[in-house]
Order: sequence, then C-alpha cells, then structure tokens
Amino acid sequence: MTRKSKKIYFDYAATTPVDPRVIKVMLPYLGKKFGNTMSIHSFGQDAKIALEKSREQVADLIGAKPNEIIFTSSATESNNLALKGVALAHRSLGGSGFTAHIIISQIEHPCIIETASWLEKQGFKITRLPVDKYGLVSPLDVKKAIRKDTILVSIMHANNEIGTIEPIEKIGKICRQKRVYFHTDAVQSFGKISIDVQKMNIDLLAASSHKMYGPKGAACLFIREGVKIEPLLHGGGQEMGLRGSTVNVPAIVGFARACEICEKEMEKESRRLTKLRDKLIKNVLKIENSHLNGHPTKRLFNNANFWFSFIEGESLVIQLDLLGIAASTGSACSSIKLEPSHVLLAIGLEPLGAHGSLRITLGSWTKEKDIDCLIKVLPGIVKKLREISPFKK
Repeated sequence: MTRKSKKIYFDYAATTPVDPRVIKVMLPYLGKKFGNTMSIHSFGQDAKIALEKSREQVADLIGAKPNEIIFTSSATESNNLALKGVALAHRSLGGSGFTAHIIISQIEHPCIIETASWLEKQGFKITRLPVDKYGLVSPLDVKKAIRKDTILVSIMHANNEIGTIEPIEKIGKICRQKRVYFHTDAVQSFGKISIDVQKMNIDLLAASSHKMYGPKGAACLFIREGVKIEPLLHGGGQEMGLRGSTVNVPAIVGFARACEICEKEMEKESRRLTKLRDKLIKNVLKIENSHLNGHPTKRLFNNANFWFSFIEGESLVIQLDLLGIAASTGSACSSIKLEPSHVLLAIGLEPLGAHGSLRITLGSWTKEKDIDCLIKVLPGIVKKLREISPFKK
C-alpha cells in the first residue's frame, strides 16, 4: 500500500477544521482588537462588546438567554463545572446531614464518568444507568432511579462514539416533574441537530467550538437562570462570577460565528451527509461479519460506527492511514488506551468485538468520492487483516 497525495478526513467527531469564514472574523481580535474585556478603556470595551455579541449568538442557537451562557475553555471544563458546581452548591446548603445523589449513564464521555467518580470519593452517591443494545437510555429507568436526595441527572444528547441520539426531551420532562436538575453533554449534537433548551427542559448544557468548525480553546455551559452552582475557578469576576479567568475573545468570536453558520446550514448539511452516511453503512455491511454499532436511525447524520469480527480496530486505522484516510476506533480522548471502549461494552459487545471497531465521522468537506474511495479499499483491508489474524479460527 502507498499513501495517497490527497488525504481524506473521516474523524470529524474528534475535531473539525476551522471554517475560513470563522478565521476571518477572528483575525481582528488576534491583532488590533486585542483588549482585555475587564479594562474600562476603549480597547477593553471593544473586546467586551464582541464578547457580549458572541454570547447572544451562541444563546440563539439553543433558545437560551444571553446571560445563561458561560464561556469556558473546553467541553471538559464545562462538564466539570456543571457536575461539580451543582454538587458543591448543594453540599454547601446541606449542612451536617448532607446527602446527595447524581445519575449518569454508562456511556457518557470520560470527562463525565471521571467527574462522577471524583464526586463519589467526596461522598456523593452515583447511579450509572445501563443502555440497551443500541446505546439508548430508558426514560423509565431515569424515572425509577430518581430518589428524594437526587440533585442532578446527566445524560448526553448524542454519543460521541456510536452516534446514538438519546430521548433528551422525555428525560428532561421527567426531571422537571421531579424537580431535579437536568444536564446534557451536547458536544456532538450542538450545531448538527436542533436544540431548544426550553422545550427539552434542559437546565445545563455543554458545547464545544472545535467540534463544529470553530477554534479550539472555546466552549460554553448553558446554565438556566435560578440554577444553584458553585464556580470552580475563582478570580477576577469574569463570566458573571462563575469562571474567573481572562476571556479568550478571539476563540469566542470564532465560536459564535461557527454557531451562526451551523444554524443557517444545518438542514441542508443534514440532508447531504445523511445520504452519504447511509450509502457508507449499506456498503460496509456487505463485508462478511461486519456489524453496525448504535441505533440504525436514531443517530447523528454524520456518524457510522462498525465492528468487524476477528480483527483489531487499531490495525484498521493504521492501514487506512497508510492510504491517506483518517478514521478512528472511538473517542479521540481515549484512542491511545488499550482497553476496549466502555461504550461498546455497555451495548453488549464482548471485549474482542469491542476491539474491532471503526468510527467514521463525516463533515463539511466530505464528498461522495471520499465515501466511494473508502468503500473501495475497506473490504481488501479487512480481508488482509483477517488472513493474518490470531483471533480467526
């Protein structure tokens, strides 16, 4: 195999290229408009105006109020602020007889899972809900798991590995009825599918710029008015006192522009990529002993996740890379780990099968000829790897 001169990128769930239109609006804030938003002179006020305009643009995408958007540096920070912030705020109100319970699912992103484990060590009670074979969380399971001391439910909107879209609106309704805060990690769905925090009864929502053609270093946390939350970063009072730190204006301006673009192009892009995704799935499943992970229809329009019997996903990724095709075996945050995906184990795969996964995620620069190229080379790679596989009987 020889590497092709033109590379094909199929790892948009890991990160996306920055849209040239986003770069254009960022450039002034990397140059002449360099002010600190906390300064009272004109340089600072220009930056402050850009910050607040960006807050409005991000809020518009999900039907929130501008003062409900807190900018952070990453989705990991946003999710940590949501879980730890709510938990610590309730502990401070609980007194000596404090007890509190949090519900998550077994397929959350590692930043949720690890945060919940940390909170467990601090004395909080954690319930980890199972999912079905498609990766769906049952709203009934959520309802049954809620207790008198439950303070928060955190269920991701769409899974970063298998693309399954969770019944967020139904879960949100249950949490509202039970008067329990509801948080969702919407990093993969934000800018791809419609989100209305009012209709979906969401109290906290995390999103990230670099997953939607914006720059790295900018993210946000929606915090509904009235939600009790404790800041994790204490400092100069930025972000309404909920995140002390000098604001990254260039990245935030880029994030906001990416939101505008995604909102405008969402419907058209959804139709285009759904067609390409379905073509890919149909053809890959023609390969003997190949399987689709995640829900067949309730999935992100840009996600296709497979597992192949008798081979390792890492070997697949390496062989594709030699041909200039970039893909992954799962979450980019966990891709260097040797353990099988916790998501694939949760949907019922055996460890050997979970090791044989391949995640293909599409994006704005994906063309049909790229799909055709993958469909052409993948069967041969799978056949070659099976011929030398120690797992095939």
